Amino acid sequence: MPQQVPKPGEFRVSDLSEQRATPFDLQPDAAMRDAIGAQLTLSALRKLRFTGEISPAGARGWTLTAKLGATVVQPCVVTLAPVTTRIDETVERVYMPADYFDHHEAGAETEMPEDTSTEPLGHIISAHAAMIESLSLALPQYPRSQEAELGEAVFAEDGVTPLRDEDTKPFAGLAGLRDKLDKKS
Repeated sequence: MPQQVPKPGEFRVSDLSEQRATPFDLQPDAAMRDAIGAQLTLSALRKLRFTGEISPAGARGWTLTAKLGATVVQPCVVTLAPVTTRIDETVERVYMPADYFDHHEAGAETEMPEDTSTEPLGHIISAHAAMIESLSLALPQYPRSQEAELGEAVFAEDGVTPLRDEDTKPFAGLAGLRDKLDKKS
């Protein structure tokens, strides 16, 4: 069986130096940015750069450290107008052999580990996959243009006084009462 040639941004663990860091600089072209933007349901992905290094970590692990820089365009959640966001993030992933992780029986309860940056080590470390995952996690969940105003939606049956946001805040009137009492004193 022929060995699979790694794609750009992928590194065979067997080819990595155990003595020094292996640098990388991923700058996808326009077609690749368009494909990534479509995958992440962005209106546009104007710039994307992922630069860093993969270095040995301990006896059998590897650490990927990188800087993610991107300019993304998403629709505003209120007006659907385009919202441009600049993302600058530091990324760190630790890859450890499978025996590093606790193995549990299928269906058994497990707790979420505190360290979510550690991943199982395979034959290949993909800086490309780490770039897309990091970009996905850094995206604003609810992008909003500066002109967008949420306003207030009021719903009630005919003849019924609608319940407003102020009505659901029982302590809001206390400030006014306190001010009245202070004036009398």
